Amino acid sequence: MVDRRQFIAATLGFSAAAVSGLPAGAEGMTYEEAVKTSRAPLQATPRDRELVRSATLAANSHNTQPWIFSAHGDEIAIAPDFKRRCPAVDPDDHHLFVSLGCAAENLILAAAALGWRANSVFDGERIVIALEQAPPAASALAGAIPVRQCTRAAFDGKPAAPEILHQLESACREPGVAAMLMTERTAIKKVSDYVLEGNAAQMRDQAFMRELVSWMRFNEADALATMDGLFSRVSGNPSLPAWVARPLLRLFFTEDGENKKYREQLDSSAGVVVLAADRSDKAHWIAVGRACQRFGLQATAAGLKYSFVNQPVEVAALRPQFAASIGLGERRPDIVMRFGTGPDLPTSLRRPPEAVMQR
Repeated sequence: MVDRRQFIAATLGFSAAAVSGLPAGAEGMTYEEAVKTSRAPLQATPRDRELVRSATLAANSHNTQPWIFSAHGDEIAIAPDFKRRCPAVDPDDHHLFVSLGCAAENLILAAAALGWRANSVFDGERIVIALEQAPPAASALAGAIPVRQCTRAAFDGKPAAPEILHQLESACREPGVAAMLMTERTAIKKVSDYVLEGNAAQMRDQAFMRELVSWMRFNEADALATMDGLFSRVSGNPSLPAWVARPLLRLFFTEDGENKKYREQLDSSAGVVVLAADRSDKAHWIAVGRACQRFGLQATAAGLKYSFVNQPVEVAALRPQFAASIGLGERRPDIVMRFGTGPDLPTSLRRPPEAVMQR
């Protein structure tokens, strides 16, 4: 009998090594079963594996999961996996280090829920997290880790209650990071205009488009083969064989079509938040990631959905204009997110802890 990993690799054109990230026993898993496995409730043991599993559920650019974990004694380190960098959309690795900050925040919250106080330091290019026993401190944010998702869909257009807006703003508080929360329609429209301009620039950039398509997973088997990337159904698109989807992409994935979609998504949102650090360096990008992740978890805990609209900060030529338009002056805007009440969509996959942990 042909091994399913070999079959997937041969059918979809992946190497056997690319498919080896499937967790033990995943040969017979459906997409939904793989999601359920990665997003299972947090367990106390094995501690390091469970903390890493929680960390991998963090937001990250293109779902590249650009991290490597190592655990020694009561210390867990998170290092960048530069093999998973995206040089077209993220040439200075800004998003990569923001993603590491997101993962660190998840790990720290999960550790507290299990009875471990976590102290983190930035060491070179790694985040080193020291754990010491403490009373368990469960929280709504830790509880939201398995169910948080970025929802790329239109929301219902309803405003968020003032107390929820206060919670979202509070969640973003991080030393060296400022959050600008916008709920006025004129302010949201201004952001929308920059999102559309940035999206148009990106879709005319052949290197950006090649990189984006390389991370697209068009069907369940495609996604299960790598346990990463941008699965079509997560964005509300149909699951199709790759040989059908790739030619159709040029017909349906157009600048005008995507701009129309982003306009509808922002018009239907309750608000937009922009995060900006005091300085533009790796330590501050990680701090932005921690604030960004808490925002997503707080939105989830409050019953809201959210997604990233980072085009104005990803297009270097557009970024200073966007910063000036929202009053940031010379500071770099780091992350742009929209939020509101919206539908449930399928959640993305994550590689198992064994695939991202070094001994």
